[in-house]
Amino acid sequence: MRSNIIEVNKLVKRYGELVAVDGISFAVQEGEIFGLLGPNGAGKSTTLEIIETLRTKTAGEVKVAGYSLDDAPGAIKKLIGVQLQSSGYYPGLNLIQLIELFAGLYNAAVDPMQLLTKVNLQDKAKAKVKELSGGQRQRFSVATTLINSPRIIFLDEPTTGLDPQARRSLWETIRSINQQGTTVVLTTHYLDEAEYLCDRVAIIDTGKIIALDPPGKLIDDLIASGFERKKEMKLATLEDVFINLTGHSLRED
Repeated sequence: MRSNIIEVNKLVKRYGELVAVDGISFAVQEGEIFGLLGPNGAGKSTTLEIIETLRTKTAGEVKVAGYSLDDAPGAIKKLIGVQLQSSGYYPGLNLIQLIELFAGLYNAAVDPMQLLTKVNLQDKAKAKVKELSGGQRQRFSVATTLINSPRIIFLDEPTTGLDPQARRSLWETIRSINQQGTTVVLTTHYLDEAEYLCDRVAIIDTGKIIALDPPGKLIDDLIASGFERKKEMKLATLEDVFINLTGHSLRED
């Protein structure tokens, strides 16, 4: 059985009278892809930012790889990789230079080309972020989470705004990273994405976890409760049609 690499116990975050995270508890197992799902304002991103040491908590306990958030935030920072937004990159530097810059901040020895190859961006090594397509920018953003060889990476809505081919390409990138031993924690509004990628998901609403299980079990439990779709599902989706007609290979603008 896998050991827990993240343990969250009765976590609370308040902003005045607003309770953004309301006493939630969950654990993430080492080596899994774990998803946090929920509507806007549910508390997903706040929860991630607390675990990432980017936001203070009001109450509760968080441990990452045995380190307490209260006692050893510096040790936690060394173990994790956090997805950066494209607005956070120096516009005048190319991808190799950006990786070298971040590696210097981490005091880490990194082969930029090897890292870019992991996310299929080796041909864009001399390009600047502003010259990349949306899918390429997101893949580079994922690459930056790997610079310090983390045990865990955090991805906040990694495929938002991407076309179907770019989304599926990034899914395979995330799976490949996970298969190499890295634990992945992600948020997403795309439920097909969570179903495809995640070993387990926690569904959060109004700051509370209302379900936590593998996607397949949650679906089976719903069907067992007597749930029926109002519209008969076809064996394929419109996205499947799009991919089949335009090809499965990734094409960048």
